Amino acid sequence: MTSAESRTFAVRHVQLARAAFAALAALMITFSPDHSAAVGGSVFSGFAIATGLVLLLSVWLVYPRGRRWPAAALGGVTVVAGMASGLYPLRTATGFFVIVIAWALLSGLLEVIAGWRGLTAGRARREIAPGVADVRPPAPVGPRSESRDAVVVGAITLLLGVALLFVQPAYALDYTIEEAHQTFTLTGVTIGVGLFGGYAAIVAVYLGIAGFSPRAETPPADAPDDADAEAPVTADPTPQKDSA
Repeated sequence: MTSAESRTFAVRHVQLARAAFAALAALMITFSPDHSAAVGGSVFSGFAIATGLVLLLSVWLVYPRGRRWPAAALGGVTVVAGMASGLYPLRTATGFFVIVIAWALLSGLLEVIAGWRGLTAGRARREIAPGVADVRPPAPVGPRSESRDAVVVGAITLLLGVALLFVQPAYALDYTIEEAHQTFTLTGVTIGVGLFGGYAAIVAVYLGIAGFSPRAETPPADAPDDADAEAPVTADPTPQKDSA
């Protein structure tokens, strides 16, 4: 099995790739004058398929055996959501909300669970008493920073799904801008697409910072912590008397 040190791609490359696709989606929505369901669905479709393929490729290129299930599950869910959003009959207001909400709640929950399990597994390993042998086989644990980032991104994705639940697709509000002498209509789809664009921008910034941030190397599973290392024992345990 290929060791983590010999891999060409690392977790930071996955984060930077996800940040790039999220930034592209945010820019397309921000600078598009049309926030309809068709435009929002097409942007989400491209974002989801590209992000899902990156996650699926990371299963073989980045993660070792035992740590592949989060990327595989998250990548599969994201690719399926992107393909569903790309279907022409589903590019409606209802289709956009149903697909994005289902994807946000499911993928966000998966990422939070994966990150939380990584945090708790690492904490449990550090809390093992010195000198006490753990009979259980060590579970593969990634860097603590990676687990923390997964929890944060998963929580932001869950917030997107919850926020979209409170938006009515049939909502419509007419308003007039006197300086422009024009009347516009604010619809529920416009709000929903805007929320997704804001989510993509936040995720792009966060994952971009996480990808460029330095991180400590992951210690081997069987390597003891410095604080837990036993002090060397002298050959003669008899206490020595003070000559003075």
